[in-house]
Amino acid sequence: MTTRTDPLFHVTWTRRLAVTSILALIILCFVWEMWLAPLRPGGSWLALKALPLLIPLPGLLRNRMYTYRWVSLIIWLYFIEGVVRAYGDSWPSNALAGLEVIFCLSLFFACAMHVRLRFQQATLMNTEEKPQPEIHHA
Repeated sequence: MTTRTDPLFHVTWTRRLAVTSILALIILCFVWEMWLAPLRPGGSWLALKALPLLIPLPGLLRNRMYTYRWVSLIIWLYFIEGVVRAYGDSWPSNALAGLEVIFCLSLFFACAMHVRLRFQQATLMNTEEKPQPEIHHA
């Protein structure tokens, strides 16, 4: 069991936040364009924007550092769409776009912190494992 002072607690927390955020974003994108506020009655092909978000999901679930790094860059495309639609669309689409922005920021924060914490953890482990040079006094 990890405690809040344990570095693994924060790594686990950021991983859970990232997975939860991307799942929420996938569900939001699909439900938004199919039922809640589609561009056309009966659903919109824009619901397919949820599909690219499925690609990084296995990497996040497997805790792959590379996935966390590139997701933190790609998510800005969804953020931009959310900001544009939050200002340009009418109710309820603008509210859903605001929710998209929140999920994007949450995912970015989680990925960035996860990578940072993992690098800190790796640095700590490398410095702890290196033998200290012996000092010889003459």
